[in-house]
Order: sequence, then C-alpha cells, then structure tokens
Amino acid sequence: MKTIGILGGMSATSTQVYYHSLCELTRETLGGLHSPDLILRSVDFAPIAAAQAKGDWQALGQQLNHEVRRLERAGAELIVLATNTMHKLAEPMMTGVSIPLIHIAEATAKAIVAAGLHRPGLMATAFTMEQSFYTDTLRAAGLSPLIPGVQDRAEVHRIIYEELCRDVITAPSRAAFEGVANRLADAGADSLILGCTEVGLLLGPHNVAIPVFDTVEIHCRAALAAALAG
Repeated sequence: MKTIGILGGMSATSTQVYYHSLCELTRETLGGLHSPDLILRSVDFAPIAAAQAKGDWQALGQQLNHEVRRLERAGAELIVLATNTMHKLAEPMMTGVSIPLIHIAEATAKAIVAAGLHRPGLMATAFTMEQSFYTDTLRAAGLSPLIPGVQDRAEVHRIIYEELCRDVITAPSRAAFEGVANRLADAGADSLILGCTEVGLLLGPHNVAIPVFDTVEIHCRAALAAALAG
C-alpha cells in the first residue's frame, strides 16, 4: 500500500470525515485489522479563510505548495487535498512536486459519467460554484453542471462557513439545503454533487430526490484505489 498524504484542516470538520472514511474503506477492502497508511498535515483554517475572502490566492497557492512539499519529504507517495474549494490552486500547489495528486473534481466527474448521468447540480462554496476551476473540470468530462441561483448560492456559502465548518448542524439549515437541492432538481439537474466536503453533514440519499455524489466518499475511494494499485 502506498502512503497517502492528506493535506487537511480546510476545514478540520471535513478532515475528520476523510480520516474516518479512509479507515472504513480500507477495512472493507482488505478486511481484518487493516487501516490506511497515511500522513496527515492539518493547517489552521482561519487565516486561510480570511485570505480566500480577500482573494489572495497567490499566497494561498504558495502556502499549499509548501505544505505538500512537507508531505512529500515525510514519505507521502500520493496527495489528497481534503477540500473542494482549494483545488482551485491544484496547479501551483503541485509545482515541483513529483508525486501525484488525486483530484477531487476529476474523480467526481468520472463517477457521474460512469453512472450514466449528465447534468449534475452543484452545491458548494461560492468560490466553487461561481468560479470556473471546478465546473470546467466537469465540462471537460462531458457534463453540463447546474448551479443554484444567486440567493441560494449566498445562503449555501453562509451556512458552510458560519455553521458546518464549526460543527454546527441545525434543522433550519438542513431544510434550507434541501430546498436548494429540490430547486436544482426542478431546474433539470439529474444528480447532485455535494461539492463542499461539509455539505454531506446536511444532505445525502436519505433527503435528496435525485442521485447524490458525495465528493468526500468519491475522493477517498479514488485515493485508496491509487494507494493499492501497482
């Protein structure tokens, strides 16, 4: 098994889900007492979120590159960036790094295509929904992503940063997310991407009428497959 390097902390809430998911998947795949071989680097999210809000992406790209290099030096053989939004910086993050990145949007697009679906709704941070770095990856795979309206995007973003990233889960926010998912389905979405690693705290197959693609689960499966290959 190759050593998985996880760059997390963005947020710490979703990084915990990553670790648990990788442990569960490894046990299911290999049985017995098996668990993943991994190195975890968790950063302080507060200054990163502040830099996101200011649009200081260049500095963030340099920071992520520094952290990935640390993981490589520590013995990681592949990289998992435990966040959707920061894949905006995948290229600068991996500059000068010789080990591969398991890209969350590419893995998600592959899963949707394999399911025979074409028009996924996307619920994520405003950065992921409104900028092209993520939707371009989906379109390159032949998909036609659909994003929520302006007010819905603002509310989803608010709930992610003000509540979910702080481990706050409320019934009104769950209902709000369900409403956004329903409006995407009504607008023609044939599936739903939980495109922020915290969205799965409120949504899943149990409360969404169309097929759900949980990016954390998909990402972890892709990472484990890569770790076990070869």
